[in-house]
Amino acid sequence: MTDPTPSQRAQRWLDDFGNALASNRPEAVLPLFNADCYWRDLVSFTWNIRTQEGLDAVRDMLAARMEETGASNFQLEGEATEADGVTDAWFTFETRVARGYGQLRLKDGKAWTLLTTMTELKGFEEKKGKHRIQGAEHGVQKNRKSWLERRQDEVARLGYEEQPYVLIVGGGQGGIILAARLRRLGVPTIVIEKNAKAGDSWRNRYKTLCLHDPVWYDHLPYLPFPDDWPVFAPKDKVGDWLEMYTKVMEINYWGSTIAKKASFDEATGEWTVVVEREGKEVVLRPKQLVFALGVSGYANVPKIEGANTFLGEQHHSSKHEGPEQYAGKKCVVLGSNNSAHDICAALWENGADVTMIQRSSTHIAPSKSLMELALGGLYSEEAVAKGIDHHKGDLVFASVPYKIMHSFHIPVYDEMKKRDADLYGRLEKAGFMLDFGEDGSGLFMKYLRRGSGYYIDVGASELVANGSIKLRSGVDIQRINPNSVTLSDGSELPADLIVYATGFGSMNHWLADLVSPEVADRVGKVWGLGSNTTKDPGPWEGELRNMWKPTNQKQLWIHGGNLHQSRHYSQFLSLQLKARYEGLDTPVYGQAKVHHLR
Repeated sequence: MTDPTPSQRAQRWLDDFGNALASNRPEAVLPLFNADCYWRDLVSFTWNIRTQEGLDAVRDMLAARMEETGASNFQLEGEATEADGVTDAWFTFETRVARGYGQLRLKDGKAWTLLTTMTELKGFEEKKGKHRIQGAEHGVQKNRKSWLERRQDEVARLGYEEQPYVLIVGGGQGGIILAARLRRLGVPTIVIEKNAKAGDSWRNRYKTLCLHDPVWYDHLPYLPFPDDWPVFAPKDKVGDWLEMYTKVMEINYWGSTIAKKASFDEATGEWTVVVEREGKEVVLRPKQLVFALGVSGYANVPKIEGANTFLGEQHHSSKHEGPEQYAGKKCVVLGSNNSAHDICAALWENGADVTMIQRSSTHIAPSKSLMELALGGLYSEEAVAKGIDHHKGDLVFASVPYKIMHSFHIPVYDEMKKRDADLYGRLEKAGFMLDFGEDGSGLFMKYLRRGSGYYIDVGASELVANGSIKLRSGVDIQRINPNSVTLSDGSELPADLIVYATGFGSMNHWLADLVSPEVADRVGKVWGLGSNTTKDPGPWEGELRNMWKPTNQKQLWIHGGNLHQSRHYSQFLSLQLKARYEGLDTPVYGQAKVHHLR
């Protein structure tokens, strides 16, 4: 008798899994899983974003959710594969209220990792493909309104005569992407943004800013970038695309609008949000409030003795407009991550005398090596040729539980150390303090754990290594003088400009000011996994804190991340919001506890 193929093994497991779930007995399901197992669910079973780690966690979730979920019809999609003793398979399934898509990894015939994701709600699908709207109204009708007139009526009414169901605070990439998904689902939504136009949050940054992630990683949903789009898009090109996207996707976008105060009424189950739109106060009453303000909160500007005596210019990196006016000037940049390197390089290119102050070690990932070693398998032209577009790449990425993700990354960065040994050696000789994360897992784990501590090298590292960008490492600015800074080792640097490339705080700082400190503390710290590494205190969370899932403040959500995360997780946030809009029962399993306030 021949051995079963990987596809046969996978479908047999899926059949057994479906039958065991139908029994409504968790004990019938558990023998299908390894003792060391991970089940990551994106909304379909838990109405949450949650990873069950180990058999006890799987049992507890199933005991609470399997009967009501009613998952069935698990069908292999495509051919399963096998490598290093692991069978890898994709599958479709459905629940009582939704359709889903998943990924399975089998070891010794049992599930090692399982991913289940909700793809659409039954009866509330997007109007696409054969379900698309007619558009034109054929026939004759008196007083017929054109598409433009109907669109203008909607824009005039929403927020005044009619209230949005969802209000998104923040009109950068995250807010725009989420609004596009909600529009396709028929959920009335307004995006408010302090800048005048969509894309301005990119246009207003320093002129040399480009995406450090490659194009295959950065597509927006529904409208991917053209196939001649640059690998690394300049900020103004990104800004123009976001402005176009907002118009084409018919997003109700309120530019020049500032959120001033928000409060939640438990009795009515709605928010009252006071905004100032083009100088006029408007009161909005959405049911759901989403903060989409990027990856972080307010800019961290250190309080340094003597700052008020400085005769030159000082500003945070987020306010840095460009390098031209500093030619021939003495410039000090405090920080050593992405923005610090970009700004230092641009200042040097424009004839400034630049010194970088490195307070703590930084991970350096050369862009070419990062693209080839870390991203190439999922996000590259070669990946696309193998049938892995950004949709499939996102799901592969999501299928790796955070608990074991570092083990997938460590070999990548071990190879990077060898490949780029010459650069790393010269950086260390120049005094630069390097690291690869506390466990050697490199850039993306640092990003998930703390959102900082790295630079994707697109050229500035060579300037540091050869001394073109001067470096002072292991020190801080102790005092600012009228024309200089005094460092913590007692030395003094002349300065005409000080740039604080010192990062940002937690996103719930926005909540403290707009809603209340009590609500901010109820939600707790945003971002991080609880890895108990630098700037990511434990206990272990298993998912990013408060991102794209229910928070401990009713009807308040946090959305953001890089373009990849905003694209991928907006799907699951939009489905959670759509389900509530349609009045579906959405019992949240495994609501995360708050361990850290801000």
